[in-house]
Amino acid sequence: MSLWEYANPVKFLALSARVQPFAWAAAAIGIFVGLSWGFFGTPDDFRQGSTVKIIYIHVPAAWIAINAWIMMLITSLVWLVRRHHVSALAAKAAAPVGLVMTVIGLVTGAIWGQPMWGTWWAWDPRLTSFLILFLFYLGYIALWEAVEDPDTAADLTSVLCLVGSVFALLSRYAVLFWSQGLHQGASLSLDKEENISNVFWLPLVISIAGFTLLFLALVLYRTGTEIAKRRARALSIRLDGKA
Repeated sequence: MSLWEYANPVKFLALSARVQPFAWAAAAIGIFVGLSWGFFGTPDDFRQGSTVKIIYIHVPAAWIAINAWIMMLITSLVWLVRRHHVSALAAKAAAPVGLVMTVIGLVTGAIWGQPMWGTWWAWDPRLTSFLILFLFYLGYIALWEAVEDPDTAADLTSVLCLVGSVFALLSRYAVLFWSQGLHQGASLSLDKEENISNVFWLPLVISIAGFTLLFLALVLYRTGTEIAKRRARALSIRLDGKA
């Protein structure tokens, strides 16, 4: 069995219909357990107090915001190379989800940062690249809406996605490039010295898993709606041509 089989809309929709119920259920459980445990089952931080608990929303949202764009990059490259419409529509479907997660990341980051830094915003390298990523999300969505021909729109947005990927990667790794920034280091790291305390670690991982499954479920659902819209548009053009 080849992965490319699911570039066929019929096979993709059949797979999506099987996966979605499990993804929705697992996402709900993961988010509920992660947030409940994180907010009510963990102690306050000795420096940040109860403010630290926003980590269970901020980190998963930022994780999805960055990796949604990476997913869009991969599916956009598949479109440019293989011309599979499902991949282009999957990228289009992921963009609004990534945009919402970026907004959540920016807002929760400001709420978390204000008591720590004494300001709601700082032109820190990681924060700035994350804000630019937000603008790229807006531009990507606007470009899809502005171009009438869907294949041309897919081509242009794919190129835009390639450019925006620079800022997605900077958002992830800026703390490694610019150590003088205000933003703290990675909450989850292979380096034990950088990792958060074990008492916060497990509920955070569960919350991230829940958000990731929610992203998967939303993208599958939205890709299905995009396929349906494309079919309806193609049918409308055929009927207009016969009229």
